Amino acid sequence: MSRRKRGGVEGSAAERPSTIRDVAAKAGVSVATVSRTLAGNYPVSEETRTRVMAAVASLHYVVNVHAKALSGRVAGPVALVIKDITGPSLAHVAAGVEQEAADRGRLSLVCATHDDPAREDDLVQLMREQHAAAVLLVGGAVPGEAYDRRMAGYAEALDAAGSRLVLVGRPSPAPDLPLTVVDYDNRGGAFQAVSHLLAHGHRRVLFLGGEAGMSSAEERRAGYRDALRAHGVDHHGDLDTIGTYTRTSGYARTRDALRDGPEFTAVFAASDMVALGALAALREAGRDVPGDVSVVGFDDVPFATDLTPALTTVRVPYAELGRTAVRLALSSGEAPTGEDHVVLGTQLIIRQSVRRLTW
Repeated sequence: MSRRKRGGVEGSAAERPSTIRDVAAKAGVSVATVSRTLAGNYPVSEETRTRVMAAVASLHYVVNVHAKALSGRVAGPVALVIKDITGPSLAHVAAGVEQEAADRGRLSLVCATHDDPAREDDLVQLMREQHAAAVLLVGGAVPGEAYDRRMAGYAEALDAAGSRLVLVGRPSPAPDLPLTVVDYDNRGGAFQAVSHLLAHGHRRVLFLGGEAGMSSAEERRAGYRDALRAHGVDHHGDLDTIGTYTRTSGYARTRDALRDGPEFTAVFAASDMVALGALAALREAGRDVPGDVSVVGFDDVPFATDLTPALTTVRVPYAELGRTAVRLALSSGEAPTGEDHVVLGTQLIIRQSVRRLTW
């Protein structure tokens, strides 16, 4: 077998990488001195540091990060656990997480659960074993005893490992748990959207809501009903529909309402993807927006401004959600009281998809 010398230490290049002992031998110092130099937690002379770093470079030595994590000398990564990575809203949360983590010198990891609770369990445990500094669970959930038990288990297990659980856009379980909640005002945003339609004379607003029981969907539904009550408008069950936050669902529900009733002059879609489907169904039926039917969405994803007409919608600060989650997670031990549960505001963005009715 061919062999070569590397820094005065024999070994096959294919068999093993350089070790800390190789670095010490090449630099002419002890292993302890190399360790202290690389850790930066013990004073060494500039001449010694120069020799050690030259040996590291020439041998292409890679620090054993896992060993450093076990010793607490390396900053752990920030793990983002989401349902999927294809949705534009979640992509903006991920961007915010990555930006804030990078600003703080942390690596960020993105993991997808594909809406499988068992996979979520596995990913949280894996991130705990990998010594993640924080684990961020993003997206709505169905609250209840089972949910509370799972979140409490996650929070306590991560806390015991020196990590932090952060729930982003998820309901908060029982109080006094070692976790952080970063949410946004779903209910207030929906109230703004529907109030805008009602203030423009619309009295029959088709609500294309989310799935029954899902936290964000129920909050947006509550905001829809709050606005009706505030404006003295009756709630009609046949105008209050449930479904998924998808273009297909928005299209099907709008098509069915146009074909079979009920009558409506406006649509409030609980996500911009749902609004996109509604616009397609209205266009297919020959209905002008906003001439015949007004439409408001929720999220303010990038394509909202590119639609014809540009979509009036509720802006959710998704990137800021990600940034805030990382900031609070990494400063959890020093955060002021009350900063373990933060709710960010939402904002109605008025464009061209709503017209005022005149009677």
